Amino acid sequence: MSYEKELGAAKKAVSLAARLSQGVQKTLLQSEVWTKSDKTPVTAADYGSQAVVSLVLERELKPATLSLVAEEVDTRDLRKKGSEEFLEDITKLVRDTLASDESYAGSSITTEDVLNAIDCGKSQGGSSGCHWVLDPIDGTRGFVRGEQYAVGLALLVEGKVVVGVMACPNLPLSSAVVEKDDKSCQDNVGCLFFAATGSGAYVQPLNGNSPPQEVRVSSNENLEEAKFLESYHMPIPLHSSIAKKLGITALPVRIDSQAKYAAVSRGDAEMYLRFTLVGYREWIWDHAAGSIITTEAGGVVCDAEGIPLDFSKGKRLDHNRGIIVTTKKLKPLILKAVRESMEEENLRV
Repeated sequence: MSYEKELGAAKKAVSLAARLSQGVQKTLLQSEVWTKSDKTPVTAADYGSQAVVSLVLERELKPATLSLVAEEVDTRDLRKKGSEEFLEDITKLVRDTLASDESYAGSSITTEDVLNAIDCGKSQGGSSGCHWVLDPIDGTRGFVRGEQYAVGLALLVEGKVVVGVMACPNLPLSSAVVEKDDKSCQDNVGCLFFAATGSGAYVQPLNGNSPPQEVRVSSNENLEEAKFLESYHMPIPLHSSIAKKLGITALPVRIDSQAKYAAVSRGDAEMYLRFTLVGYREWIWDHAAGSIITTEAGGVVCDAEGIPLDFSKGKRLDHNRGIIVTTKKLKPLILKAVRESMEEENLRV
């Protein structure tokens, strides 16, 4: 089945959401960062991005019911007394962003429209029907620091990811693996990655000034020269053990968000590992878009047992422990190192 219409709508939605986020990041003050009930940060860009994506998908696809599984689903804080100014700021961001696209010029967007659009993200997903999966600002901590983040959108059909679009506004067009203090590429940044099942993976400048180029994972089989990525949190001892067993000599590159998937998909790194607290299960919006982009680029996305990620169980990857993103040639070696490292540390999958 072709998903050309859905892919086109997703690219438009994500590009506009990225435009909104770029404007917010340039002027963001620490006082404008809120804290959600789970102690994670949230900004006007998180809410505004979700509203934009929801409104664009509704208009472009005209579904009978838009099923959106998204992170920023709770508008109760925005409806509380004292939140009026913040809500007005979000509404203006959404209104101005949509107006920047000719096809949306003249659209009238109210505060209630924005709240309702955000609330569209309350779907639970599952194994039947069609569900859009959105992380409106993936890597909010990186976003707040002025570093890497992504807007990730994917389409699930009968529990399978069939379309993925990801904007990485701060990712260099030529080399994805950039250290925190590397300023050399900052004038040549902003990527839009996208893929549909069976059609390959592509990247183009976020500004749309040049045509898409197909991306492929690395062909490097020399682990001594391999680069590996992990999240920008505290170092994970298990990751170090795995890398040592593989003979990887370079230190891990730490960057926020699904930008790590983007880096692997176009061959800038050979693997991305994510092993967190025992018992923790990942949210599907943190991996849906990145997983199809990487697999369509010829890569592999699996858990510690080598099993593909299962997006059919609702909002969590309940049947998967750990995330491994790599190439087909390196997968067996990495799985062996993961198994040995987990046995040594007496960890269960």
